[in-house]
Amino acid sequence: MAREAGVSKSTVSRMLDERLPNSDSPRARKVREVAQRLGYVRDVSAASLRRGTTGTIGVIVPRLTDTVMAMLYEAISAAAAEQGRFAIVATTDDNPDASRKAAEALIRRGVDGLILTTAREGDHFADELRDRGVRFVFALRHNGTSAASVGDDQLGGYLATRHLLDLGHKRIGILAGPDYATSALGRLAGYRQALTEAGIPQAQELIVATTFSIESGETAARTLLALPDPPTAIFAINDNMAIGSMSAIAQEGLSVPGDISLVGYNDIPIVSRLPVPLTTVRVPFDRVAEVALRLLFEDGQESVVRKITPSLIPRKSTAPRS
Repeated sequence: MAREAGVSKSTVSRMLDERLPNSDSPRARKVREVAQRLGYVRDVSAASLRRGTTGTIGVIVPRLTDTVMAMLYEAISAAAAEQGRFAIVATTDDNPDASRKAAEALIRRGVDGLILTTAREGDHFADELRDRGVRFVFALRHNGTSAASVGDDQLGGYLATRHLLDLGHKRIGILAGPDYATSALGRLAGYRQALTEAGIPQAQELIVATTFSIESGETAARTLLALPDPPTAIFAINDNMAIGSMSAIAQEGLSVPGDISLVGYNDIPIVSRLPVPLTTVRVPFDRVAEVALRLLFEDGQESVVRKITPSLIPRKSTAPRS
C-alpha cells in the first residue's frame, strides 16, 4: 500500500490507525483509496501482539433476556466503540460457577479487562481475579471492596418510597429482590429509610424476598394481596417484577392505581407504553457504562465505588390513597 500510495509505511500505518483522529488531507485520502482498492483489512491479532493488548473487553451478565442487562451491555458496547474497543458478552444465569467459567474463557481470549454485573454478597471471585492481576470492575452491583460503577440504589429506593408516602400511602409493600445482590439490598435500605423518616413502623409481612423475574413479581404480589390487611401501594425493586405485579393485581379484579399504586425501578422502554404507564426510577445506564470503562483502565481506582444518581419518573400507576 505504501508503494501504491507513494508514501512511507509509517504514514500508511498512521493514516489507517482507527485510534487516531481521521485526517482529511489529500495524502490520507489517497492512502484510504488505495487501501479500499487493494481490499485491505486490518490484522487485529498482529496489532494486538505489537501493543500487548487486544482492544477487547469482556462483559459478564446474568442473562440478556433481562432488559436491564441488555441495555447496560449496549451502553458499554457504545462507550467502548468510542475508545476504539470492542465489547464481548458472556451470560451466566447468575450462577457463581458459571461466572468463573465465563471469566476464564474471556481471559483466555485475551480481553484487556472484565466488566462484571454478577457481584454477590460473600463471594470471593473478585479476590481471585485481583490475585491473578486481571483488570476488572463491577457494574450495577458491587462487593464493597472493588472498583464499581453503580446506580445509587439506596437513594433510588428512598425516592420510590417517598413518592408513595407523599401520596398518602402508609402501608407499602416491597418486592425486595434477592439478598445476594447489593442493588436489591440498597433499594430495600432506601425503603426502610423513607419509612423511618416518616415515623411509620416497618411491617415484616410487607417485605417479600424475590428473584428479579416477572414470574417472581407476580407470585410475590399475590402474597401481599392475600394478607388480612393488604398494602395500598407496592414498590417493586425492578420493572420486571412490577409488570408481574400488574398481572397479579388484575387477576384479583383490582386496578392500578385505583386500588393499588405501583412503582418499579430501572425505566426499561416498555413500561412507559403499558396500558397503565408505570411510575419508576430511571437509572442512566450510559453514564454507568462510561464510568465503568474509566475505572477499568485508570490505575489507582481499585476500590473506588462511583454511584450514579437515579431519578423518579412519575406516571399513571401511582395516585393518592383513596
